[in-house]
Amino acid sequence: MAESFPFRSGSVRRATLVAAPSVYQALAERLMQHETLYAWAESAPQPRALQGRGVVYVAELAQCATVLAVRHAWHGGLFAPVTGDRFLMPTRAPREAAVNLMLRQHGVPTPELLAYALYPAGPGLRRVDVATQYIPDAWDFGAVLLGTAPGISRSDAERAVLMLLTQLASARAVHPDLNVKNILLVPESGSVTAWVLDVDVVSFREQPAIGVMARNVRRLIRSVAKWHRRHERVLDQGWLDSFAQSALAATP
Repeated sequence: MAESFPFRSGSVRRATLVAAPSVYQALAERLMQHETLYAWAESAPQPRALQGRGVVYVAELAQCATVLAVRHAWHGGLFAPVTGDRFLMPTRAPREAAVNLMLRQHGVPTPELLAYALYPAGPGLRRVDVATQYIPDAWDFGAVLLGTAPGISRSDAERAVLMLLTQLASARAVHPDLNVKNILLVPESGSVTAWVLDVDVVSFREQPAIGVMARNVRRLIRSVAKWHRRHERVLDQGWLDSFAQSALAATP
């Protein structure tokens, strides 16, 4: 999978930088000035706070006319307090880059992964920063469900998410962590487009599209229900069932 990843790789100080040719030199210069890409992005003025597993910083490469969202990779799950931010080589970054490319080749909207940097963290271990295309004026599906996403109606968001589910099914892409926080809604020319995030866990299956759709829908429905409980909002089960049925009926 990773062989098709059209990036340039090189050593910059103690880091290994893997980046699209369009941004490689600019990022290499930033690594010469800062210890990590994350430290560089952290020092930049922030248009809006972004939150994932950790804080995501936004930084501009003016000479490339490119704005990046830069995150530091952390483990999740039960052993996260032990493993923290250290990953066994080659880390998850090469796979994430390859999956990102494949999704975009299949027409699935996801921010383009433009670079990652690896830093020594002990024998056979590395820490990782990942830089992706920054999507401005975007709000996650959770914010829409809470009514806190300005300019995005719930009905427009639902249609966009249904389209994203259809695109994932068409690509035979199963996202085992599809949730309301890793679907971005972006207003574009009077409509709304849904983008998927956290694609390093996505896998491509040789199975009928309906099976892929069912897996993704089940995961997202669980997240929607959990989101309502967390924020003490009443969940319209009828709407949730109808949404799931609409997604399955839209399977390509």
